[in-house]
Amino acid sequence: MTMIRKGMLGVILCFLALFIVASCGKDIGKVDQGRVIEYDSEKKIVTFVRDVKADPGSPDFTHLPPLTYEMPKDRADISGAEPAAGYRMKLDTKNNQVIIYDPAVKNFVVIAYKLISQKDFVDRNDPLVFDGASKKPRQFPIIDKDKKTITIYSRRQKILSTFTVPDEYFALPAKAWDAGDEVRVHYRQDGKALKFINLTRTDINK
Repeated sequence: MTMIRKGMLGVILCFLALFIVASCGKDIGKVDQGRVIEYDSEKKIVTFVRDVKADPGSPDFTHLPPLTYEMPKDRADISGAEPAAGYRMKLDTKNNQVIIYDPAVKNFVVIAYKLISQKDFVDRNDPLVFDGASKKPRQFPIIDKDKKTITIYSRRQKILSTFTVPDEYFALPAKAWDAGDEVRVHYRQDGKALKFINLTRTDINK
């Protein structure tokens, strides 16, 4: 093969590679990412509050209204476990506030709390949050209505916090104090996910 033919072949292969990359990029479609507030396991429908920053280290779950997607039909297009739902959007330890999504008012609610105790740098394998005997994470939140305390664990922030809130908030379901899984969907058509990734359950976001 002459040098000219080799050169032409190289150029053709280069353009072919670029075409394949471009085609793969098109297949991905658009992307949405957020924290799950509802999941219908029978209908395979997930609802989440969008992360407007898409910054793994500092997410911002403030987009309303929430987004709803049908899960992919093919299990091969789903990465990670089915999502767990929760209404806690943010644990603000600087201002002693918990921000939750309230489906009754379809908006966020800021709840001020009185701190009782807080432990920082609590890794997910710490005995405080992980049961070594069963090799499973301990269940949070822990709500003690007699002592009027709520204990939550933020895996992202590595914070284990116990606090109290005004009496009326103890009527909220446990789900209100729990953070739902963070997920990502790839889609072309609004409301229909082509690919679904449970970031929390696949450890893409730690």
